[in-house]
Amino acid sequence: MKKSLLALAALTAFAGAASAQSSVTLFGVVDLAGTYIDNDVDSKYLLAQDGNASSRLGFRGVEDLGGGLRAGFWLEAAISPDNGGTSVNFQRRSTVSLISGWGELRLGRDYTPTFWNWTSFDPFGTNGLGSSTNLAIAVDQVPGATYGTLVRANNTIGYFLPAMGGLYGQLMVAAGEGEGGNKFFGGRLGYAAGPFDVAVAYGTTEATSTVDFDNFNVAGSWNFGFMKLSGFYSQIEADNNLFDQENWFVGLSFPMGAWTIKGTWGSADRSQAPAGAFKGNADQLAIGFTYDLSKRTALYGTYSQISNDDGAAFRVYGASNALSQSANKDSMGYQFGVRHSF
Repeated sequence: MKKSLLALAALTAFAGAASAQSSVTLFGVVDLAGTYIDNDVDSKYLLAQDGNASSRLGFRGVEDLGGGLRAGFWLEAAISPDNGGTSVNFQRRSTVSLISGWGELRLGRDYTPTFWNWTSFDPFGTNGLGSSTNLAIAVDQVPGATYGTLVRANNTIGYFLPAMGGLYGQLMVAAGEGEGGNKFFGGRLGYAAGPFDVAVAYGTTEATSTVDFDNFNVAGSWNFGFMKLSGFYSQIEADNNLFDQENWFVGLSFPMGAWTIKGTWGSADRSQAPAGAFKGNADQLAIGFTYDLSKRTALYGTYSQISNDDGAAFRVYGASNALSQSANKDSMGYQFGVRHSF
């Protein structure tokens, strides 16, 4: 249960002095799963985290300034429950906001507008072996350039529209401050009403003084009650004939009491990349389930398989798992885990 901690606000440096008009909340997720990965050239059993939701520890607070104006902060750190790692930094999100009837002004490190469509419309929430971002561009995949804003950006100033019927949206600009691949400008606009939700986003990132990445995506979903159908399309292009990748996926989610059955089928296509550029194509099939033991605790399982072709070397568990992978080799994995939120 998310707990309002006025005492914590008075005793910690995160909130300073508390008052009747301010509050601080401690929240988090612990998610671990027994996992098997096979990349054809290498395989491994492991206890992996974040199979259903990203493990995290966070603090957020709000203060009523009067006249309809509020101030807020959000500090969210990734944690490593598999090994009890104690190195905590707030790389997931660290923002301060002013909020009113005109919307929200938010400053700090945050999701980019173009990433929201990936994670909002993916039945797996871009978590675990089934994440649609298994087929996304990695920071280090393009020689001579860094694309660092697929998920988050540092040093951002963002504006979020207020509630306007079903209309929602945001604008964001990020200062480069000498950090390659972080200088960003983009926005997102969507409309949700009843069972229908659709959004379009665009962003441009300065990778070097001569290379920009342009990221466009559109996504939507329709909730039929017995089933939710979602779809996503993205294109990321780089100047100077360095990179061109299209992604798409379709997703299904079936709620059945405490159970939710979900699946996606998606693809990464670099066939339109210029001659000599980074190429390769891949398809991913993912299926999974979640069983809710309570509002805060769930059991889950996921199976995912990626088929690589034309020089691609995508893997179901990302590049950080230390498993070897070779071009045109398949990657598969399955996991069963427990997720608890508080």
